[in-house]
Amino acid sequence: MPLTEAAPDALARVYAQSLFELASSEGGQPMIEEIGGELEEIVELARGDARFAEFLSSRILAARHREQSLKRIFENRISSLTLRFLLVLNEKDRLGHLLPVAAAFDQLLQAAFGRAEVDVYTAAPVSEQELNQIRDRLRTAIGREPVIHAYTDPSMIGGLKVQIGDQLIDASIATRLRKVRDTLATSGAAAARARFDRMIDEGGNGQL
Repeated sequence: MPLTEAAPDALARVYAQSLFELASSEGGQPMIEEIGGELEEIVELARGDARFAEFLSSRILAARHREQSLKRIFENRISSLTLRFLLVLNEKDRLGHLLPVAAAFDQLLQAAFGRAEVDVYTAAPVSEQELNQIRDRLRTAIGREPVIHAYTDPSMIGGLKVQIGDQLIDASIATRLRKVRDTLATSGAAAARARFDRMIDEGGNGQL
């Protein structure tokens, strides 16, 4: 059974809220941010390693056997709270739901500390100065501190795409060219119809 790749649902938010409150009580903001970083690393590992993803979500593997493996893999490598949380998910047979749980936790983290995770895609790598300019504009636009993750997309001609949560702001040159093409196609068809109508009208006056 594959890991659930979906937006946070009610179940994910319940688990994330419980973890957030525990982290807050045990260590405040530093602990919350540490947990958030560890969850992100585990999620990226699961996305990049099919065998690890299958290990997390398999319904065939007994929970007690997976518990032992989780301890061997993560003990002394992640915080005890994150490990305990993974073990609870395992016990409840919810490890396959880890991705939306992690996403829900990240939403809580960003909302609590006035930040927003932003994915920025460009055709080529951008300099630190350019990233700072993008960060300044985003900060003004969204009213929060953007945490930027920069990616390159060779399929883009130029410009940039910005992903904030489930909102995509596409300012790439390819998209702008496509919009121009669509506009020309629409206006061109309208112009052709107008010329045809004029010819009909003129024909009715004996000028066709």
